[in-house]
Amino acid sequence: MKFNLTIDPKKPEEVRVTAHQRSSLTDQIENLVLQYAGKDRLPAYTEDGMKMLLFEDIECITVTEGKTFAIDTQNKKYRLKHRLYELEKVLPGCFIRINKSTLANEKRLDRFSAAFNGAVNAVFKCGYTEYVSRRCFAEIKRRYDE
Repeated sequence: MKFNLTIDPKKPEEVRVTAHQRSSLTDQIENLVLQYAGKDRLPAYTEDGMKMLLFEDIECITVTEGKTFAIDTQNKKYRLKHRLYELEKVLPGCFIRINKSTLANEKRLDRFSAAFNGAVNAVFKCGYTEYVSRRCFAEIKRRYDE
């Protein structure tokens, strides 16, 4: 298998794949290309100003007291001006819903831990912890079982 990447700002972007047959890899490439809308960052706000936050630097996005926040890899909170359902349309497929008010970056999940009362918590690599609803946990388990 060969890989060729040509970067030319003067030409329109296109992805061309030549394969012997359709496979899970070609499906993943197709999904990745179709989900990418030319954006890989979000404007995020702090008291000091604005920062463009890369998708890969976001651990999770959560709604607290009606406001949307992104938690980054340094466990810092940034205010977002988008609603959760709007972000779900823009974010890549690695962001999964873990409860009614939180989207988690699957790549930044460290582990799931069980609490004494039977609840499950998602623990992120930065140390941030968020509860996982039973309904979402069942969906996550199905996703991992496939």
